[in-house]
Amino acid sequence: MIGSSHDFAANARRALGDRRLQEVLTKVHGFEIKRARAVARLPEFETLREEARDLKDHVLDNLDTYLLRFEERVIAAGGQVHWCRTAEEARQTILLLCRAAGAQTMVKGKSMVAEEIGLNDFLAAHGVTPVETDLGEYIIQQRGEPPSHIIVPAVHLDRHDVEETFRARHLALPAERTLGEPSRLVDEARQILRERFLTAEVGLTGANFLIAETGSTVIVTNEGNGDLCQTLPRVHIVLAGIEKVVPTLEDAALILRLLARSATGQEFSTYTTVSTGPRRDEDADGPDVFHVVLLDNGRSDLLGSEFRDILRCIRCGACLNHCPIYFCVGGHAYGSVYPGPMGSVLTPALVGLAEAHHLPQASTLCGRCECVCPMKIPLPRLLRTWREHAFNEGATPWRTRLALRGWAWLARHPRLYRLATEFGITVLGRLGRRRGRFGWLPGAHGWTAGRDMPAPEGLTFHALWRQRLKHQREQDLERRAHEQGRYRNASRDRTRPRTRPGPGVGEPGPGVGEGVGVRPGIEPETGPGKGPGTDPGPGMGMGTEKRPSLGPGKPDQGGQP
Repeated sequence: MIGSSHDFAANARRALGDRRLQEVLTKVHGFEIKRARAVARLPEFETLREEARDLKDHVLDNLDTYLLRFEERVIAAGGQVHWCRTAEEARQTILLLCRAAGAQTMVKGKSMVAEEIGLNDFLAAHGVTPVETDLGEYIIQQRGEPPSHIIVPAVHLDRHDVEETFRARHLALPAERTLGEPSRLVDEARQILRERFLTAEVGLTGANFLIAETGSTVIVTNEGNGDLCQTLPRVHIVLAGIEKVVPTLEDAALILRLLARSATGQEFSTYTTVSTGPRRDEDADGPDVFHVVLLDNGRSDLLGSEFRDILRCIRCGACLNHCPIYFCVGGHAYGSVYPGPMGSVLTPALVGLAEAHHLPQASTLCGRCECVCPMKIPLPRLLRTWREHAFNEGATPWRTRLALRGWAWLARHPRLYRLATEFGITVLGRLGRRRGRFGWLPGAHGWTAGRDMPAPEGLTFHALWRQRLKHQREQDLERRAHEQGRYRNASRDRTRPRTRPGPGVGEPGPGVGEGVGVRPGIEPETGPGKGPGTDPGPGMGMGTEKRPSLGPGKPDQGGQP
């Protein structure tokens, strides 16, 4: 895989200045809207995300076990498995398989792993013609371009670009043909590709899942080209990363409920195809030979690192579809096979941090990618970790390192930090008071080149926080004073002497039951000879007749001792 990740800054500047690209990239917002609608129709979506995350974590914990079980089942079904540690081993293995089949042409389904190892250029250089059959991949192959999105490889092109490409490449067709409608472009691609399907000796597909219990491979497509690649040619080769294995078909079904909704907003892709081994005697079609090429290419190293979570990725593209950086610069600016947030985490592991140290910086860390990731991958945390590695290894520019060291020193001296920030806020606030913004600031050209910098409107964060704490303390004091005042009033009421009742008038005290006190829920009568506690009880008269004693030495509550 040859990329230009080290030139991300220059690539991004060119992309920002390309007006046509900026217009075309607005199409990506459509996926964001469709996903939101699809998720809203599935109440258990968040529960499925958690279950899928736990499932993949379990698989990664037992990856060797499930891969060996998968190999065993593939062999039992009549297929062969090839283990490849590096991209070069995978390329050489596939070339040998093509030569063994006497292949001159290979039809390919969509495979990001094939892009990762640079398979097309390698095969072409060794006498095998690879033909992309996914429509988007076919278009960019004709243009000699890499994909700009992992699920919509030609998203950076519009209808006019495609028409121009087909007229330049399909010279055998009449020049006066009409290609103004998208349906005509699709029909022309279908016409060209049909012949390739029928004459190719080898078909290659990727795999969304590898099923350990059956040795099956699963692909999801919307065009059906993958089915033709694996049933029409005599030899079918599956190329997949080792992290694609899952224990059972039921486990694959769980993730499938998340995949299409997260990718394109569909409830399910148009085609979900399960393949198990070569054609059997009773099968109507299928390949005579079935191979699975399993690629490591650094994945084992990720498995034991702090970046292990990225191995849960199912290549849905949701993080790209919601990333503000991707919206602005598109996929080609990243200079790698995998663009967007997931690519900014995965690419440094594949090509090295020295080549790709710019990519972890290509993020606002807003967190939208983590919020929409169906596998709950903590992408912002992984990006920050790569930034730490880049700083520690000296891969960041010296200006950035100097600025960070200066800020770190200042942050360790709080008083100086507050003085510096208050001074800067005051100066910028006064300078920008009239317009409320700055069109240019020294040291902030990267910001002001594309947007204005808002002028500070008031105090620093620390000053605002101190005000808030002061206000909270004042409120607490007022509340405590109010509570203390209520307590003093209540205490005064309890200690205030009560007016002693006249003869025969008393209040019931502890131990006085309903027979000698006030009955619950009934107001006592008042007046001469009547009062609380004077209702007659069993064996008691009315008026001034004495009540029974409450016991030796115990005064009657409300009466005389």
